[in-house]
Amino acid sequence: MKARLVIATVLVATLATTLTPLPVQASAALVRPPAAEHGWVTSTLRHMSLAQKVGQLFSTYVYGSDATEPTAADRVANRATFGVETPAEVIDRFHLGGVCYFSWSHNLDSPSQIATLSNGLQRAALGDGSKGRVPLLISTDQEQGVVLRMPAPAAQFPGSMALGAARSPGAAQTAAEITGRELRAAGIHQPYAPIADVNVNPANPVIGVRSFGADPTLVAELTAAQVTGFQDGAGVTAVAKHFPGHGDTENDSHTNLPVINHSRQEWDRIDAPPFRQAISAGVESIMTAHIVVPALDPSGDPATLSPRILTDVLRGELGFRGVIVTDALNMAGVRQKYGDDRVPVLALKAGADQLLMPPDLRLARDAVLRAVSTGELTEGRIDESVRRILAMKYRQGLARSPLVDVDEAVRTIGAPQHLAAVARVTDPTLTAVRNDAGLLPLAHTDRSVLVTGWNSAAFAPVATSPTGSPPAAPEPPPDPRPSRPTP
Repeated sequence: MKARLVIATVLVATLATTLTPLPVQASAALVRPPAAEHGWVTSTLRHMSLAQKVGQLFSTYVYGSDATEPTAADRVANRATFGVETPAEVIDRFHLGGVCYFSWSHNLDSPSQIATLSNGLQRAALGDGSKGRVPLLISTDQEQGVVLRMPAPAAQFPGSMALGAARSPGAAQTAAEITGRELRAAGIHQPYAPIADVNVNPANPVIGVRSFGADPTLVAELTAAQVTGFQDGAGVTAVAKHFPGHGDTENDSHTNLPVINHSRQEWDRIDAPPFRQAISAGVESIMTAHIVVPALDPSGDPATLSPRILTDVLRGELGFRGVIVTDALNMAGVRQKYGDDRVPVLALKAGADQLLMPPDLRLARDAVLRAVSTGELTEGRIDESVRRILAMKYRQGLARSPLVDVDEAVRTIGAPQHLAAVARVTDPTLTAVRNDAGLLPLAHTDRSVLVTGWNSAAFAPVATSPTGSPPAAPEPPPDPRPSRPTP
C-alpha cells in the first residue's frame, strides 16, 4: 500500500503580529482633486490636439527590450503590427497613453533592462517637451501566483487563493506593497491587480486560484488590503478586476463570451462586495470583464460595452470615480457581436476610459477619431476620460518625475528584505488538503517523503501569456509565443 501526501499552498494561518494592515480609507483625490493636480490636468488637456487626446485612451504592447534599438526580429514585428520599427516610434506615431509589458514582446529581461526601457519609452512620450506631450502609464500583469511577469530576482509571492487561505489582510497587503515597490522601481505604475472575482465555480477555466476564494467577505477584505498595499504603500495604481465579477463562469472570455446567470440579488451578495470595498479603499482603476450578466443588462452585450453596467451600476450605484480600463480588446469575448472598429467606440460610449490592447491599433484609433467627426462621440466625452487618465498620472508623480534610477531598480528588485517577507507570507499558506494515509504530522524517521504537484513549468502558458490573446502578427512572429492566453 502506497501512502500519498498531497500538499498545496492554500490554507490557514495568521500573520497579524508581524504583518498588520494599514487602515483602509477612501481616496479623497478621487472626490476632490488638489489644486495642483487640477491645474496640471486642465493645462495639459488644453494644449492637446484631438489626436493626442485619443492616443491617451490606448494602452498596448510594443516589441523590444530597448526603446530605440530593438533587435532585427522585434523591428519586423513592430513594422508588421504598427507600421514603424521601434517602440519609441510606436509611441510617437499613436500618441500612446500607456504601454503594457510582456515577456513574449521581449520587454522583461532583467531589472536594469526594464528600468532602462521604461526611461526610453518615457523620453519618447515626452519628445521635445512641448505642451501636450504626456508621460506614459506603464503596466503589466503582476498578480503573483500563476500570473506574473517580472523576471528573477523579483520577489514572487503566493497567488491570491493561497493568500486567501492564510486569511491575513496584513499578509495580502504586504505582498501588494512589496510587489508594487519593485514594479515602481522599474518604472511600472499599473500592476493589473488585485483580483476581485469571487470564484464560486470550481470549473472556472480562467480565474480559479487567481481569486482569493469563494467567500465574498474574505475576498472583499483582502482586495481592499491589496488596494491599500499597492497605492498607499507602494505608490502604484491598483486595478481591481474583472467587473462586474468573473468568478462564476464555465467559459474563458479569451475564447468565448461567458454568461453569468446570477440574479440581481445574487450579484449584490456574491460579486459586488469586493468591488464595493475596493472603491471604499480608494482604488484608482477597475478593469472590465468581457462577460454577459443578464440581471444587470439584458441586451446580451458584454460588460465592457454595456452603459448599464459601467455607467449606471459601476459609476452610478457604486460611486466609482476613477479610471475604467477594459480587459484586452483582442479577446474573443468582446469581439463576437461587433467588429474591431466598433468595439473601442462602444466601450467609450459605455463609460470606459482606457482601451487595452486592441487587435489593430490603427483601426481602433481611426474609428474613435471618426466617431468624433461624425458626432457619435463628442470631444467632451473624450475629454472626460483623458482627464481621469491625466489625474491618475499626476497622482503617480509622472508630471514631476517620469524617469527612474536604474541602479536603484537593481538594488530594489529582489532585495533581501523583500525575499524575507516572501518567506514570512508564504510559510503559513502551506496546507494539507488531504491526509488520507494519516502521515501527518510527520514523524522523525529515516523515511524519505516525496512532495510533488504542478510546477512552474506546467503553468508556463499561464505565466507567460498576455492579458488577452497573444497577437497574431501579419508576418511570422520572431519567437514562438504561447497559445493559451490568460488574464
